[in-house]
Amino acid sequence: MIVFIRTIILYIFVVIVMRAMGKRQIGELQPFELVIALMLSELATLPMEDTKIPLIHSIIPIVTLMALEITISFLTLKFEFLRKVFCGTPDILIKHGKVSEEELRRQRFNLDDLIEELRMMGYVDISDIEYAILETSGKLSIIPKAEKSPVSKEDLNIKPQAIKLPISIILDGVLNKKNLAITGHDMHWLEENLKSKGINNIDEVFIAMIDSKGQLFIQRRDKNEHKS
Repeated sequence: MIVFIRTIILYIFVVIVMRAMGKRQIGELQPFELVIALMLSELATLPMEDTKIPLIHSIIPIVTLMALEITISFLTLKFEFLRKVFCGTPDILIKHGKVSEEELRRQRFNLDDLIEELRMMGYVDISDIEYAILETSGKLSIIPKAEKSPVSKEDLNIKPQAIKLPISIILDGVLNKKNLAITGHDMHWLEENLKSKGINNIDEVFIAMIDSKGQLFIQRRDKNEHKS
């Protein structure tokens, strides 16, 4: 029982600390942030496994690490040289369609991994790339050559339509009346649209939503699932 309570306390405490440290995703952590995250998990784990260790012996180092992380984050915002020390600098792996062998060796980034990353981002030929930059977070950023850049609507003088957030009206046979009201429609409008699809009951609907283009999307429930 004691272990159960200690685990809950430490879990809630570490979640609060991580929230206080910011909303970065794991893949976007800077090196010093990743180190602190690993240390936090280790400090929280020890008192869970060993009840002889007082909780305070874990809480004080965790609070200290949180304060350290916040301080370093603040300082790196203010001073560029500290950003280079704690976060490093981006490195150019491909420049003007040519791979930098020196940078690959320095970053211990082999050519197969580079080509795989490029394929995953939709680039097959290295010659199509103006710059490939290894960011401080470890992610690869690609800037294609001008002639290989995707054509935008602005380039074609096409006026784009504003994209709206989709609004779900029915999910798994359950009607959301509040969302229906937000769309500016009523039950009569919904029933008429359902009937046009051959649907008589809301229970038969798996998904009904107004999509980003303002159109009503309806998907009927699978017959087998509806029977069950």
